[in-house]
Formats: sequence, structure tokens, C-alpha cells
Amino acid sequence: MSEPMDQAFAAAEAAAARGEVPVGALVLAPDGRVLAAAGNEVEARHDPTAHAEILALRAAAAMMGSPRLEGCTLVVTLEPCAMCAAAISLARIKRLVFAAYDPKGGGVDHGGRFFTQPTCHHAPEVVGGVQAARGESLLKRFFSALRDEGQAPRLRP
Repeated sequence: MSEPMDQAFAAAEAAAARGEVPVGALVLAPDGRVLAAAGNEVEARHDPTAHAEILALRAAAAMMGSPRLEGCTLVVTLEPCAMCAAAISLARIKRLVFAAYDPKGGGVDHGGRFFTQPTCHHAPEVVGGVQAARGESLLKRFFSALRDEGQAPRLRP
């Protein structure tokens, strides 16, 4: 899974270069081809829902012509939040692969643990910690640079 994760990290690094929190995601079709890739665009779009996962799911659904992405895999550089976990469930993603764990904001292995809730209608197979150190390092460098610049963790436009 390293090649798709490398592509997700490329999307995360591009997001960081734009001043976004560096999270990248991509959706793989059942045959392994990339349907969509995205990085965070929360600041650029002035949209709190413009997480990498949501953007990649939307683009893949449009490409497939269906809101359900059955058989697809979502690869992301950070454990998805509860909002993204709900979208993953609604999209019927077969497999979720993520890099860094997110003890504060994660909604899969932390926080609300969305996929274990009785109200969750579909839970994907979950593989966490793939290249976790790389994901953690990218996020730490990004927020450290913001602090060094004397900025609060609010991002530049």
C-alpha cells in the first residue's frame, strides 16, 4: 500500500504548501486505479467540510456516477475525524487505510469511534498506522513552522 500512501502524502504536502493543514487522501477503485486525490482545502474554500477525505470521496463518486463507492479503498495520511468517518460509511468504502493516528480529533480509533457505534450502517475494514511516523512528522513540522512564525494555529489565506 506504500505507493498509494505516497500519493496521499504528495497531496498532503501540496496542501501544506497552500497553507492548509497537511492531510491528503485518495480513493482507489476496486481494480486499484486512482479515482480521485485531494488535499485539505478548508481555508481556501472557507468551508469547514473541505477535508481531504470529503473532497476525494465527492470526486470519486462523481467519476463513478454513484454515491456508493462499493469495493473502493480510501487512503489518507491522518486518522479521519468523525465527520469524515460518517462520509466514509455513507459512501460504503470497503477499506480505509490511514497513516498517523489522531488522538485529539480522530473518529475511527479515537474519539467517538464512529464505525463501532450501533447507528453506523456500514463499517469498512480499517488499517491504521501505515507510515504513521511520516504523517506525524509532516503535521508536527507544519504546526511548528506556524508557531515559529508567531501565528496562532489558524492558517494563512
